[in-house]
Amino acid sequence: MNLPRWRNRSTSVACCRLTSICRHLRMLCTSAEMDAEVLLEVKNKVGLITLNRPKALNALNLNMIRKICPVLQKWDVDSGVNLVVIKGTGDRAFCAGGDVRAVAEAGQKGDDLTKLFFKEEYMLNYAIGTLKTPYVALINGITMGGGVGLSVHGHFRVATEKTLFAMPETAIGLFPDVGGGYVLPRMKGKLGIYLALTGHRLKGYDVKLAGVATHFVASEKLADLESSLLGLSDPCLHSIQKVLNDYDKLCSEGHKEFVLEKFTHQINSCFDKQTVEDILDALEKDGSEWALQQIEILNKMSPTSMKVTLRQLQEGSKLSLAECLKMEYRLTQRCMENSDFYEGIRAVLVDKDNCPKWKPSTLTDVSKEKVDSYFESLGDRELVL
Repeated sequence: MNLPRWRNRSTSVACCRLTSICRHLRMLCTSAEMDAEVLLEVKNKVGLITLNRPKALNALNLNMIRKICPVLQKWDVDSGVNLVVIKGTGDRAFCAGGDVRAVAEAGQKGDDLTKLFFKEEYMLNYAIGTLKTPYVALINGITMGGGVGLSVHGHFRVATEKTLFAMPETAIGLFPDVGGGYVLPRMKGKLGIYLALTGHRLKGYDVKLAGVATHFVASEKLADLESSLLGLSDPCLHSIQKVLNDYDKLCSEGHKEFVLEKFTHQINSCFDKQTVEDILDALEKDGSEWALQQIEILNKMSPTSMKVTLRQLQEGSKLSLAECLKMEYRLTQRCMENSDFYEGIRAVLVDKDNCPKWKPSTLTDVSKEKVDSYFESLGDRELVL
């Protein structure tokens, strides 16, 4: 039966409109995915977390924390998820840290973000550290501060030649948090104390040699590694580790000794002291070019932050991850009540003049009572895990 010509035209117009609507809906979905700060999906029993703020170097904010944490906890008891993989969008950064600038701005206004951000971030760090489901962090690019917290407590951390690791918090009037008090003092020798006080940056294969990463894979092989993990018929700790080991073996040939190997003795002797003043004295007595460079670096850091950090790591060496995170939450709240954090953010991230005016400005003026006050209980404001 032949339809009247007007009906053919009408049907054609309706089809065009439907096609246009479908295309528009697809564009909206794509746009929503692009705008989402974190992407969460399950593929072949693998829970994928993608930090999706490439322009902000995938810096972690409260909104992202609130999306990741409940999903991670749900996946941990879901028989349909046997592996969790976390990565960052782009190749510049896995996660450059927590959004401390937003926290500083909130603190200056008396906003609750100063309490909520650290509390919920540490709850996420603890969830990662106690996860039963195997957890693989692909730490390609900058991995600092909050990015360390999203990776270092998990089962596996995969570095690439683009990985840049550091805990530079003493330069902004803070301390190496997100469980740094647990991880850093457990590194070989006094390396963790050195990294914490100086903010020294480790790159590429050295991130593995330092013990921060468990594996090394060339960045050009990351997509293949992810496909191999997604292709596992029954992901389990053993099969996941075998895949990672195979890629590591393929990519690790020809790498030199640890970049800090020649300074190991000096690090272990100079940074094995009970006070920051004693560390500086030991470096001065050493007198080498390297030692003098470390003195110059330390003299730029917040004196209060350095004393708090050294005590944090000394205490943390004897504590569990949960106990460390509770201690660190106390420290964050004391930092929010003092000026160095806000001055550090101003100097490094806002005005970028890199000339902070610390108060107190010298180690001598930071009393033991002042440091002790940072570690005192918060009462009913304590972190509960």
